[in-house]
Amino acid sequence: MDKFKCVVCGYIYDPAEGDPSGGIEPGISFNDLPVDYICPVCGAGKDEFNIYE
Repeated sequence: MDKFKCVVCGYIYDPAEGDPSGGIEPGISFNDLPVDYICPVCGAGKDEFNIYE
């Protein structure tokens, strides 16, 4: 599964880790996150993330 990076602050969403602070379990792909998911660091919306290579 792809990692995604917040273009605002640089936070990287790694599906292998999930987002424990946001209640997202490990193994959830970025595309399966809720539409209203926000960056746990800066609060940017899901549309502010790009695939991290």
